[in-house]
Amino acid sequence: MLAACFLLAVATVSGCLLTFLYDRVAPFPARLAMGAASGMVLFATLGFLCALWLGVGARSLILTVLVMLLPFLLLAQKEFRTLVTGQTREAWQWAIEAARRPMRRTFAYVFFYCGLTVLLSAVFASAAYETPDGIFTAVRNNLGDLPLHLQVINSFAQGHNLPPEDPTFAGVRFAYPFMTDFLAAMLVKGAGADVISAMWAENMFAALALAGMLQYWTLLLTRSRLAGFIAPLLVLFSGGLGWTGIFQDLHESEHGLLPLLANLPHSYTIMDAGGILRWGNSLTTLFVPQRSILFGMPLAIVIFCQWWLAVADDSGPESDSVPPQNETRRMLAAGIFAGLMPLVHAHTFLVVMAVGACLALIFHKSWRTWLLFFTIAIVVALPQLLWLGRSGGVKLSSYLGWQPGWDHSSFNPVLFWLANTGLFIPLLLMALFWRTPGFGLPRRVLMFYAPFLLCFILPNLFKVAPWIWDNIKVLFWWYVASAPLVAWVVAQGFAQRRRSLHWLAAGALVALLLAGVLDVLMVVTNAAEYREFDRDGIAMGKLISERAGPRAVVLHAPAFNSPVFLTGRRSLMGYAGWMWSRGLDSSQRQADIQRMYSGAPEAVALLRQYQVEYVLIGPAELTSLNVNPEFWSQYSQVAEIGPYHLYQISPTRSKGGS
Repeated sequence: MLAACFLLAVATVSGCLLTFLYDRVAPFPARLAMGAASGMVLFATLGFLCALWLGVGARSLILTVLVMLLPFLLLAQKEFRTLVTGQTREAWQWAIEAARRPMRRTFAYVFFYCGLTVLLSAVFASAAYETPDGIFTAVRNNLGDLPLHLQVINSFAQGHNLPPEDPTFAGVRFAYPFMTDFLAAMLVKGAGADVISAMWAENMFAALALAGMLQYWTLLLTRSRLAGFIAPLLVLFSGGLGWTGIFQDLHESEHGLLPLLANLPHSYTIMDAGGILRWGNSLTTLFVPQRSILFGMPLAIVIFCQWWLAVADDSGPESDSVPPQNETRRMLAAGIFAGLMPLVHAHTFLVVMAVGACLALIFHKSWRTWLLFFTIAIVVALPQLLWLGRSGGVKLSSYLGWQPGWDHSSFNPVLFWLANTGLFIPLLLMALFWRTPGFGLPRRVLMFYAPFLLCFILPNLFKVAPWIWDNIKVLFWWYVASAPLVAWVVAQGFAQRRRSLHWLAAGALVALLLAGVLDVLMVVTNAAEYREFDRDGIAMGKLISERAGPRAVVLHAPAFNSPVFLTGRRSLMGYAGWMWSRGLDSSQRQADIQRMYSGAPEAVALLRQYQVEYVLIGPAELTSLNVNPEFWSQYSQVAEIGPYHLYQISPTRSKGGS
């Protein structure tokens, strides 16, 4: 665990040094966030390239670390060394002075980030944990996603899955943004961390980088320090008006408010399909289950900051006297980071490129730097796009279609969005259209923000994923881009002299955050826990890892929690929902799996066709498939633990008839 954190720290420091090449005016805290966001993605990308040559292990990790240390050679240049040591010395002196004579601003920074660190640590610790009874998650929306990420990580760490083949759909190229899971595999294989600890460490670095980048971006756009603190809270505790349900729950409770808060009965931000609440909380429905968006979002905000600084009238939030920076370097860095995005988070890549195209039209006077950005981004991204585009089995048509209203079911769209985002949209409209003396954002900020409205409009008209709810991968970027503006409106309320406006601002902030706070509270108190794997399943997973070759194909029921997902061995087919949500047509394979388990006349031929080497028969298979025990008795049973039985399909080990 310590070694994993050390490697992520190395990536962060290396990324920090590189920031001085393209952004020399960023404050030190923002530079740390930029370094973590870019450093981890660079670390994962370089590690992947090295692993394609040397495999996932100590050799590729050492080579990756050596390459990541190359930015330290820049310190040999006097000008660069002076710049770095000067800002580092200033930050150190500020910290010493703050410790001697703490001011309100200092206390706010320390309290904010210490509190956020403790909270995020608890959330990610509850996302996946192991007890004597098995592996659990306290996040309901993580129930189906956690085994997928465990399988992907283990496929790299144990299964020699390079070049990547879909570990949940054997024989098909892996068309999935896997870089976040590959980085976790590097920490497992090279640094000796267990999978759960590796995910926790990576999530912590990414989430804190996201908070830091949101604060910096908000400060750049609004020049309000208070808004800079509010914006990350709006994103991390996103939700709507579902918090009003706490009054009904309190009325029905027999024990009072505090016992209710310690054991909350349900989510206050999202309901099952058909319910009016579908937005969810970012931590519990996006950042924990869908790790790729958490990995890519901080880096995308780094890109947005560089765009803004390249097109803004001045260079930063601190002083109008700061000389303008080299726009070319900013756009060059932004292009490289955007180009790395397809295998980090594909939907974020599409958002970055589409928003960038709109901004290039709006700020057309800087067309040369925009041309540089798009050229670099496309050149870097092209190999990844070719990889994703040539994946067999993916139906691209399933990603596009006319479906207005997103996931609003039969509810009125206006009421639907009011219920899901609460006061967020009304306050956003205030930021966009209300103009009075002393209240109004600069026109340039509104022009920069305008393209992000497409992230709300288009996903409300078309589906951009096979599962309509997954439109949130684009929709949420509208929310993130709007958060600085909404935070500015709330901050303006606190800045007024009238005390009544202070109370209104405080009430609005509570209303914006409370639903998300309740959902996060339910996670950190483990009000509900969901078992992914029992002890017998974990033990069977270990046996499969010991007996089956790293690239063995294992047949099992298309369930979301098969012990095979703990081994990294290739599944003939994983959970059917994973296939559908990624546009894979699995109907034929699912039917063939049923034929094999039932011992149909063509079962033996199908086993050979799919190159199945091992077959698992356990509770999921016995309850969901028509298993024929007589058929499987002809094969060697190589392991048995509790209700789990493992058979080997091999001519040399078969008892006949194979």
